[in-house]
Amino acid sequence: MALCCALSNEVPEHPVVSPVSGSVFERRLIEKYIADNGVDPTNGKEITIDQLIEIKTPAIVKPKVPSATSIPAVLKSLQDEWDAVMLNSFTLRQQLQTARQELSHALYQHDAACRVIARLHKEVSTAREALATLKPQTGYAAVSTPSVAASAEAGGVAAQPVEAAGLTQEIISQLQDKATVLTQERKRRGKTLPEGLATAEAVKGYKTLASHPALHSASMPGILTMDVHAADTSHILTGGNDRCATVFNKDTEQVVAVLKGHTKKVTKALYHPEEEVAITASPDSTIRVWNITSSSQTAIIRAHDGPVTGLSLHATGEYVLSTSLDQHWAFSDIRVGRLLTKVADTDGNPLTTAQFHPDGLIFGTGTQDSQIKIWDLKEQSNLIFSTGHSGPIAALSFSENGYYLATAAEDSCVKLWDLRKLKNFKTIQLDEGYEVKDLCFDQSGTYLAVAGTDVRVYLCKQWETLKTFNDHTALAMGVRFGNHAQSIASVSMDRTLKIYGIE
Repeated sequence: MALCCALSNEVPEHPVVSPVSGSVFERRLIEKYIADNGVDPTNGKEITIDQLIEIKTPAIVKPKVPSATSIPAVLKSLQDEWDAVMLNSFTLRQQLQTARQELSHALYQHDAACRVIARLHKEVSTAREALATLKPQTGYAAVSTPSVAASAEAGGVAAQPVEAAGLTQEIISQLQDKATVLTQERKRRGKTLPEGLATAEAVKGYKTLASHPALHSASMPGILTMDVHAADTSHILTGGNDRCATVFNKDTEQVVAVLKGHTKKVTKALYHPEEEVAITASPDSTIRVWNITSSSQTAIIRAHDGPVTGLSLHATGEYVLSTSLDQHWAFSDIRVGRLLTKVADTDGNPLTTAQFHPDGLIFGTGTQDSQIKIWDLKEQSNLIFSTGHSGPIAALSFSENGYYLATAAEDSCVKLWDLRKLKNFKTIQLDEGYEVKDLCFDQSGTYLAVAGTDVRVYLCKQWETLKTFNDHTALAMGVRFGNHAQSIASVSMDRTLKIYGIE
């Protein structure tokens, strides 16, 4: 039931009620009446404007006036409605644009926050890695005197005494016996290629099978060295700028172990051919022996006074050869972490690389003044040396046949030497400016791989280029063959490990 003003008998727009009479009035009418008379118009009792009580009612929709029923009035009404709709549409478009700007700003802030969080997470990871490097290893103590060495050995990690122990007759006999066995095996094999060896045509068809970019820290990118487990070529050891060595299983694509302990980058790494043992070297002047299963150090060899530049494991699996910029090569026992002998270069040149001959009684070293020297391990003397390169020797590798030696320096070429005739019989001239970082013969001596500006595979004897891989975005620092050359692995400064083979 609608309210009705007691004065005008119309529905009031602003109804109020009189507390003295209970009647309903239009506010503007009753206020004028009270102002003039001061009493309620219904019963004549005194009342003031302040006593009036406002009544809350819904807004009243007035019916259209009769004139709106004519055609011109309807058209005018429709025009007004259209104008109102357009104005409302314009307002909505403005509000939509404002909402879009606010959303864009919010998304930008969210993106910036994510970037900050990612940077902070990266910094935290780097700090944790640095902290892990600085913390003393459990059961480990660096030693420089015999008394401290004894305590280190008691703690589970051996470190060699300051003085070299020397090559005993027992060690020399062990080396000789191993060389005799290896020589006999080589003669027995003759020129027969191993069963299952990849053919030259198969190598030509090799493709990139996998690329693994996350083995080392992104804050200090670059993988500097690698080696492959001879018994299980699915296990690959890498060393990087992040001061860590990583063991990776390429079949399961899982990191098996991360070896932390060096205080500078890891530049050389060896995987023991029969055991889960790794050997690493660094410009921090140390050689470290690791148990991969437990990711722990078993020995620290401090054989040098300068950065270690070369590392090669003897065929017995018991001893390691190392070279350094301190102008010395050293021969050490990896089981007890003891330096056995240390010999200075005959010309006093810093040494840049080293490699054992397959028989283990001789080895080669490279120098900063481009010399290649062959040494007798038992006599600890220089047998021959040769020149022909220009610049420091970057890499050298002996073929399994025992006759060929491949060398490379900063002169964009690879030289092949025949140890029987003591001469350079082949020079592979590479592109101008080509940098060679690593050389590797496969286990049969059939193929030679070169890593540097790209990765190349040559067929020995013909010295024909079989395949070139150029999918690294930076220098390739290391290359190794898999079992029977069925696969090839390389690492690079672009922080990737790439696997090549038949798809």
